[in-house]
Amino acid sequence: MPWKVLIVSTCSLIIALGTPAFVQRAGAPSSPERTDPADDARRALVGRLDFERYKATIKGLTRFGDRRQGTDRNRAAVDWIESQLKSYGCADTGRLKYEYQPAPAQGRGAGGAAGQRGNAGGGPSTPLAVGGGRPRGIRTRTGVNTDPNAQPDIRLRELNSQPMTPGPRDEVHCTKIGTTRPDEMYIVGAHMDGHGWGEAANDDGSGTALVMELARVLSSPDVQTQRSIRFVLWNNEETGLDGSRSYVAQRQALQGKEDPPGSGKYPEPKWLGMIQHDMMLFDHGMPRDDGTVSKEQRPEADVNIEYQVNSRFAMQSQALAWVFQVANEKYATEYPATVTSHMTNTDSTPFQDVAPAISLRENERGTQIGNGWDPHWHQPTDVYATFSDKDFRLGLNAAQTSLAALAQLTGATLKK
Repeated sequence: MPWKVLIVSTCSLIIALGTPAFVQRAGAPSSPERTDPADDARRALVGRLDFERYKATIKGLTRFGDRRQGTDRNRAAVDWIESQLKSYGCADTGRLKYEYQPAPAQGRGAGGAAGQRGNAGGGPSTPLAVGGGRPRGIRTRTGVNTDPNAQPDIRLRELNSQPMTPGPRDEVHCTKIGTTRPDEMYIVGAHMDGHGWGEAANDDGSGTALVMELARVLSSPDVQTQRSIRFVLWNNEETGLDGSRSYVAQRQALQGKEDPPGSGKYPEPKWLGMIQHDMMLFDHGMPRDDGTVSKEQRPEADVNIEYQVNSRFAMQSQALAWVFQVANEKYATEYPATVTSHMTNTDSTPFQDVAPAISLRENERGTQIGNGWDPHWHQPTDVYATFSDKDFRLGLNAAQTSLAALAQLTGATLKK
């Protein structure tokens, strides 16, 4: 790498992340025993994440089946999530309300990313996946299971049997209010609804539990952040991101407005970035020639951090993604992170042209998940029992990544 490029890259990292503890002033003596209080705080916060608790929260969500929107099981799950957030002490817990009236059905496949099994090949005529990116390697058919009889568990089949009805919808949020910049915030989200006649354990119980764990840790009375953080558990993601689209439609114009004037309260602080978590557990590699996928988590599994390269805030989103990658490098215990440029089909999409937006997930959405890398996606097999501790640990590493990055971005400290 030319020295000029190396210097620019290093300066960019220092600007984005602040001067790290290991950067010494010219001529200053080295002090190996010297510690960085901000680094100490981040490590302490990451250490408060609990593997068994993360698993237990996913398990708790599966009590409500697939949590399909517009059903009693979905509404019961919304109530449960809200009660959990309140028990953590997460402030300003509330609900965004909107109306969902679906358009006449025209057939909804796998978001345009599915295909017959075969080699994706290459060349100028190869179509791009949803969100961009050229599919490569083996592909296998994907889609949404709509057959209740494909679910062999009778109890779960009955739990998921109530059909969706149009009408009013709720989604829960709570806020960690900043001490010095309450008028600015990061939005941290995951969608709590699912479908496919399983338990939606991975899609997206894994992301919902992750966000709930972040809310629990950061809502501790001894944690302060300079900027605000809003934790949102979106509804209606599976119908076309309706919950997050409704949030943007209702709240975008309210950003940074003090209400009432002079109160120091900001019902909707300015959006500094939106971070989505959607499917966190399964990175078992590309399908084999026969279309099957390994049952074991691959040793080189990683957390995908995505931004959308053709969005209005692409440069800012890319910079945000790299902050999370560097946080993973420093604070995640096992699995590394990879930054990719084709974010799509998740609740960060409605934000990508109005604020920096990224998503964390198990595999790249368009070129990998959309081409069969997760055979449990929208299937009856998306149940808690399908996943191993190695799978759950991938989700925990994503939580470590997000917690450390958010602690840095919001200036988190621990009161003594």
